[in-house]
Amino acid sequence: MAIDLVKENIECEQLLGENFTDSVIKAEYVIPDTHPDVYQVLMLEAKPFITNKEVMQDKVFLEGQIEYNVLYLAREEENSGIYNVTYTGKFSNNVDLLGAGHKMPCEAECFVEHIEPVVVNERKIAIEGVVKLKAGVYRNYDFEMIKDISGVRDIQLLKDGASVDKVVGNVDGDLIVKSHIQIPMDKPQVGTVLKCDINLHKKDVKLLEGKIQVGAFAHVELLYRGKDTREVCYVEDDVFVNKELDAENIDSTMDNYTDFRVEAMEFDVKEDDLGEKRIVDVEALVKSNTRVMYKAHMDTIEDAYSPSMTMNMTKKDYELNVMHGQSTEEAIVKGNIELSQDMPRPVAIIMTNGRVCVTDKKIVEDKVVVEGLLNVDVLYRTADEDKYVYTVYEEIPFSCGVDMAGAKIDMQSTIRAALESIDATIEANTIGIKAIIEVYARVNYTTHKDFLVDVVPMEGDVPKKKASITIYVVQNGDNLWKIAKRYNTTIDNLMKVNELDNPEAVSDGQTLIIPGRAVI
Repeated sequence: MAIDLVKENIECEQLLGENFTDSVIKAEYVIPDTHPDVYQVLMLEAKPFITNKEVMQDKVFLEGQIEYNVLYLAREEENSGIYNVTYTGKFSNNVDLLGAGHKMPCEAECFVEHIEPVVVNERKIAIEGVVKLKAGVYRNYDFEMIKDISGVRDIQLLKDGASVDKVVGNVDGDLIVKSHIQIPMDKPQVGTVLKCDINLHKKDVKLLEGKIQVGAFAHVELLYRGKDTREVCYVEDDVFVNKELDAENIDSTMDNYTDFRVEAMEFDVKEDDLGEKRIVDVEALVKSNTRVMYKAHMDTIEDAYSPSMTMNMTKKDYELNVMHGQSTEEAIVKGNIELSQDMPRPVAIIMTNGRVCVTDKKIVEDKVVVEGLLNVDVLYRTADEDKYVYTVYEEIPFSCGVDMAGAKIDMQSTIRAALESIDATIEANTIGIKAIIEVYARVNYTTHKDFLVDVVPMEGDVPKKKASITIYVVQNGDNLWKIAKRYNTTIDNLMKVNELDNPEAVSDGQTLIIPGRAVI
C-alpha cells in the first residue's frame, strides 16, 4: 500500500548569538593652514559608522569610519573666535562569535563609549577614545517536514500546534529631508557654519496590506559664527519626513524593527531679499531598513500509526529561536553638571550635545533592565572676555526597565538606545540636564522541536488482534491515544465501545473495554 506524504518547506532564521568588542582609537591631526592656531578645544563630535562587515569562522570582521568635528578657540587676536576642523578616521576589529560561518546573515552597529581631544601643540590635535562594536549573527534553517499522511485508509495521526518565527524580508527606503532655515533679524548674518547636524526622533512605522509607512522627525541643528563678529549662534528646525513603501506578502498583523540612519547631508548658505546671508538650506538622505517577521502557526505530526500497517517514522530535532516579544520605553534622564571655581560662569546656553552608550543589560522576571551612559557636552556663553565661550562635559548614568511579560532570566535580549531630546538650563552654580532616551528591547529564547521528516512502510505482518475483548485499567500518564496505539485500534473505536463523549475524559483507575477482532 502506497503512502502519500504531504510535505511543507520550513524557512526560518535563528539568532546564533551576539557579542561586543572595544576598538581603541588613537590618532593625530594637523590644523590646516587656512585656520589659526589652537588656543583651547571646546568640543569634539565623533560619528562612527560601519562601512564593511564580513562573517568569518567564529568571528565577524568589521571596518568603519569616524567623522570628527572639532570646535576650538583660536589663539591670535586678529583671528579670535571659534573655528572648526573636520577629519575622518578609520577603525577595524574582530568580534568573536563561536559558531559563526561564512555568508551567515549579520547585523552590526557601533557607538562611541568614550572619546576626548588633546592639544599636542598649537597646530596639532590628538584624539583618543574607545568605539564599541557590536555584531549579531543569524543561522538560516531550510528543511522539509511532513504535515499530513494520506493513502492509508486507517492512518491515525496525533497532531499538535507549533509556531516558527519567520523573517519575511528587509525593506529599504530613502527619505529626503529638506529644511529651509531663516536666520532671524536679532541674530547676526551667517559668517561660518561650525556645525550642521540632524538627529532623528519620534520615529513611526506602520505595516499595512502590502505596504510599509515609515516616518520620523528630523531635528536640524545649525551652529554658526556671525559675519564680521565672533558671536556664536545656534538655530534649529524640526522637519517631518515620511514615505510609503511597497512590500509584498506583508500585513498589519506582523512585527517589525526599523533602523533609521542619516546617510548624507549638505547645506547651502544663501542671501535673502536684502542681500544678507540669512538663509540656510539643508538637505539630507535618510535610509530606513525595516525587518519584517511573523509567527507562522502550523500543525505538526507528533505521532502516527496504522492498525493495518507497520511504519518506520524518522524525526529530526531542530534548535529554533523564538521571539518572545519586543517593546519600547522612554527613560527620562536628569543630572546636574557641577562648575568648579576655575570655570567661567555661564551667562546663556548656546548648544547641548548628547550621545547614548549602553553599558549593561539583563533580564529579570517580566522585565529587561538596561544600564547606560548619557555623554553630554554643553557649550555656553560667559562674561569672560578671553574665554567668552566655554564647554563642560559630563557622563550621566541612567537605568531603564522595559516591561516584557513572561520574560525569564535565561532568555536573550537585543537592545537599541537612541537620544530623543536633550535640554540644558543654568541652575545656580550648576547646569541642569534633562534628556529623553528611547530604549528598544527584543527578547528571544531557544527551544528544541522534533519534526517528522520521513515515513516508510515496513514489511512484515501487523500484530494480530486478540479474538476476545480485553479489560484495561487506566494507569497514571495514560490517554486514549497511547492506549489505542498499544492495542492496535483507534480512538474512535475506544470511544464507541466505552460510550465516551470526550477523548480527554479518562482518569486513573478507570476501566476500559478494548475491542478484539470485532469491527466497530
